[in-house]
Amino acid sequence: MTVTNSAAAAEQAATDTGNAMEAQTRAFFVDAAIWVQTHWLQILIATSIAVGIVLLLYWLRSWGTKLCQRSDGPMGWGTILGRAVSRTGSFFIVMMSVRLVSNYAAPPEMLEKTIAFLFTVAVVFQGAVWAREIILGAIEKRTAAENYHGEALLSALGLIRLLVTVALFAIALVVVLDNLGVNVTGLVAGLGVGGIAIGLAAQGIFADLFAALAIIFDRPFRRGDKVMYDQTVGVVEEIGLKSTRVRSFDGEVRIIANKQLLDKEIQNISNRDHIRIKLPVGVAYETPPEQLEALPDMLTGIVEEAGGTIARASFEGLGASSVDFFLWFDIPGDDWPTAHKVRDAVIIGILRRFAAEGISIPFPTQTTYTADPQGKLILPYPQVQPVMRVDKEQGER
Repeated sequence: MTVTNSAAAAEQAATDTGNAMEAQTRAFFVDAAIWVQTHWLQILIATSIAVGIVLLLYWLRSWGTKLCQRSDGPMGWGTILGRAVSRTGSFFIVMMSVRLVSNYAAPPEMLEKTIAFLFTVAVVFQGAVWAREIILGAIEKRTAAENYHGEALLSALGLIRLLVTVALFAIALVVVLDNLGVNVTGLVAGLGVGGIAIGLAAQGIFADLFAALAIIFDRPFRRGDKVMYDQTVGVVEEIGLKSTRVRSFDGEVRIIANKQLLDKEIQNISNRDHIRIKLPVGVAYETPPEQLEALPDMLTGIVEEAGGTIARASFEGLGASSVDFFLWFDIPGDDWPTAHKVRDAVIIGILRRFAAEGISIPFPTQTTYTADPQGKLILPYPQVQPVMRVDKEQGER
C-alpha cells in the first residue's frame, strides 16, 4: 500500500509539473504575441539598432584580426589587445546588441528575464576569454622580449595556458550558476579542497613552474647572462619549465631546479659596469718617509697609465715585516680577460717604478731572540775564543 501511494504521488507530481510548464509556455507565447501586436514599431526600431550594433561589433572583431596580422615585429600591447578583440564570440555580439535595445522595446517580464540571463552568460564567458588572451599575451610578450625560447618553454606556456583557462572558466561557471540561483557554496568548497589536494600532490612541479615564471617576469637573469651562485660561475644557456642550465666557465653544464636557484644569492655578472681589482702592496720599513708620502700619487699614476680608474690608494697599517698599502682600482666593462691584462700591466708598472725609485718589497722575515732565565740575551751560536798571535822569536826566548 505504501509503495502504491508513493508511485501515485510521484505520478501526480510529474503531472502537475508538466501542466505548470505547459501553462507557463502558453502564457509566454500569448504575452509575446500581444507584445508584438502592441509594440511592433518599437520592436522594428530596436531591431534596426541591434543590427547596426551587431555590424559594428563584427567590424571591431575584424579590426582586431587585422591588427594581429599587421604586427610583424615584437609582440606589443596593441597586438595583445587585437588578439583579445579577435576572440570575441558571435553569441556575445548578438546578446550585447539585444540587451542594449531590449529596454526600449519593453518586452514581457519573462522575455526580459531570459534576455538578462543569456546576456549574463555571454558576458561572463566572454570576459573569461578576454582575460585569458590578455594574461597569456602578457606572458608571451615578456618571454619574447627576453629571448626565452626552447621546447621546455613551449611546454611551460602550454601548461600555463591550461591552468589559466581552467581557472578562469571555473570562475565563470560559478558566476553563472550563482545567477541561476544555485547554491554554489558547496561547489566552491569542493573546488578549493580539490585544488589543495592537487597542489600538495604536485607541489614540487608547481614550485618550479612558478619559479620559472618569477624568473621570466622578475628578470634576475636571462638567457646568455653570466651569473655566479655558490661556487659556480657560468653562462645561462636555457631556462626551462623545471630547471635552469648554466654552462660553467670550466666547460660542464650545471643543472639546478628553478626554486633552489631563486633561493640562492645570484650575482648577475653581465649587469656589472666595472670590475674592481684589489691589490695589496707591502713596502719595506727602511723606505724613507718622503717616498712613503709620495706612494699614493705614484700608484695612482701607474693605474691610470694602464687604463684603470683608482678607487682607493691608501695605507692599511703596519705589518709584521712591511708597511702595508692597499690599492683598489676599477676597469670598465665586465670582460675579465681585459681586466687581467690591465692588472698585469699595473703590477709590472709597480715593479719597474719601485726599482727605479729604490723602493723594495720585503720578503716576510722574522728575527728570534733567546734569553737565559735571568733575561740575559744568549747568542744562537757558541762564543768563539779569540785567536792570539804568538811571536816566534818571543816564543824561543
